[in-house]
Amino acid sequence: MNGFNLRQESIELHAIVWGRVQGVGFRMTTKHYALQLGLKGTVRNLEDGNVEIIAQGSRQKLEQFLQLIKDHFNSGYIARLDTTYLKPSQSFDQFKIL
Repeated sequence: MNGFNLRQESIELHAIVWGRVQGVGFRMTTKHYALQLGLKGTVRNLEDGNVEIIAQGSRQKLEQFLQLIKDHFNSGYIARLDTTYLKPSQSFDQFKIL
């Protein structure tokens, strides 16, 4: 990856959250945890009923972020969580709900 170190540098998480994640405060909770951890990015509802998260920070913070979300919505809301870690593709100045 041209010297790109996924462990130490700021990276980008792209996640699609499947399940009953709309209408249950999922985006607000996601934003809360992102701000708590100092992450930047976005969260938005998708037309198919799933939620997309794009977040930037260290790998450790991003993994902690996902764990907080999974722990918060542990009552069967999340059916599947697809994640990809990439080199940042864009720049965010905050974390916001779209």
